[in-house]
Amino acid sequence: MIFSAFSSRHLSRLASAALVLMLPALAAASYAEREDARAFIAELTARHDFDPAALDRALARARHDPSVIRLITPPAHKGARSWQNYRARFLDRTRIDGGLAFWEAHAATLQRAANQYGVPAEIIVAILGVETMYGRHTGDFETLSALATLAFDYPPRAELFRRELEALFLLAREQGRDPASYSGSFAGALGYPQFLPSSVRAYAVDFDGDGRVDFDRDPSDAIGSVANYLHAHGWQAGAPVAERARVAPGADTAPLLAAGIEPALAPDILASAGIGPLDGRAAAATATLVDLETPGAATEYWLGYRNFYVITRYNRSSFYAMSVFELAEALRLRRLVDAMRSARNRP
Repeated sequence: MIFSAFSSRHLSRLASAALVLMLPALAAASYAEREDARAFIAELTARHDFDPAALDRALARARHDPSVIRLITPPAHKGARSWQNYRARFLDRTRIDGGLAFWEAHAATLQRAANQYGVPAEIIVAILGVETMYGRHTGDFETLSALATLAFDYPPRAELFRRELEALFLLAREQGRDPASYSGSFAGALGYPQFLPSSVRAYAVDFDGDGRVDFDRDPSDAIGSVANYLHAHGWQAGAPVAERARVAPGADTAPLLAAGIEPALAPDILASAGIGPLDGRAAAATATLVDLETPGAATEYWLGYRNFYVITRYNRSSFYAMSVFELAEALRLRRLVDAMRSARNRP
């Protein structure tokens, strides 16, 4: 029962603290010389018929990056989450103006993606806006070293990142690239859409038809790939994403919130609990109840439908999904208003 006395967060902190003491030794050692990395090379060689010497050379070039460990480690003392603070990071004028410019520059590609995958252009633009400010901030960490650091020197999530390191080697082979040629976020996410290597392999599409997937220079492949990702995870064309909820005074929201992020609450269940859209009608479909808390302010309640859940497959956070949705709505409405003004001003 000793394990039950510690949360995974406590274990993560203890592991990270131990790593701080080991950093000098880790930084000096080549991954190719380490027993765990050599076992990894043997596994990949057996599973995917890699040349072990090529993997050995690649891992010999990878370097432990302590900043990767620092950035991925949860803070020792988390402050209260604030929806208003989180929202303000993505619903500002710079991101809205940038989104409108991006939409204008790539309107034809966005429309083609919307037609092919059923995902509205504004949702695609909003995801790229939240992820990388439309490609401006894609990260400058060497992906091979970042993933090696996390795969071998970050025990709390080593299994996940060994899978991503494996996917990076497979991706590099498929694309005919040097594994060390990729760069991105500290967690190994790549390019405009910040796909991890496994997601690139599973969901990336050559949307401009040039024979390769390029997430670094031209957003066309990213636009198609984001749409394909959402489509593959169950996006429902023309269906609602979310709407603000009315919660009757004294309603017990706890059991509804405990139902989880995947929509499981039928309209009649919500209605019987005193919850529905602001205009008093029944919920449009089976939903999840989303609570967006801000310290010192009233909690915002929303009904999240299937498409809201699909956005959380991109990043498993209701704050993230709501930021994407609200940015998408802001972009859609601004574009509509601008079009109406332009029409009025025509001679």
